[in-house]
Amino acid sequence: MYLMKIQSLLTALMLTIVLSSCDETKKVIDVAGNVQLAGTYTISNINGKAITALGDKSPYISFIGLDKTIRGNTGCNSYFGSYTLDLYALSFSNVGQTEIYCDEGTMATETIMMEALRNTGSYSIEGNILTLYSKNDRSVLLTATKDNKRDTN
Repeated sequence: MYLMKIQSLLTALMLTIVLSSCDETKKVIDVAGNVQLAGTYTISNINGKAITALGDKSPYISFIGLDKTIRGNTGCNSYFGSYTLDLYALSFSNVGQTEIYCDEGTMATETIMMEALRNTGSYSIEGNILTLYSKNDRSVLLTATKDNKRDTN
């Protein structure tokens, strides 16, 4: 009887250690993901369509790892919001933007870009290339290149 109580206590202790170490491992992975993602990326492709550079107003996205926020420009309007990262799952929330009217082509690009952010479910980074994937079918929504010259992090 005494042996069964000790065995139960040891099992509970081991379970506690395993669960807490898994939580710590997840925290380390999340921090590493934020460090890897942090920076500014110039957007080059949205939904398979190449984005033409617009000088200083080229579309970009900046990830600020310290507070898990984003900011950027669509080529016309500025935007801002939050992101959530869980391993390679990525989602955006509370995204807002300014409302300046630009030419039709730029506004069309802005619309599909904001839609891509709303539909993002995961990401990958290979070299300096960031790729955002759809949460529905893992199709490529957006590709961007890390821009160390414009990087503010």
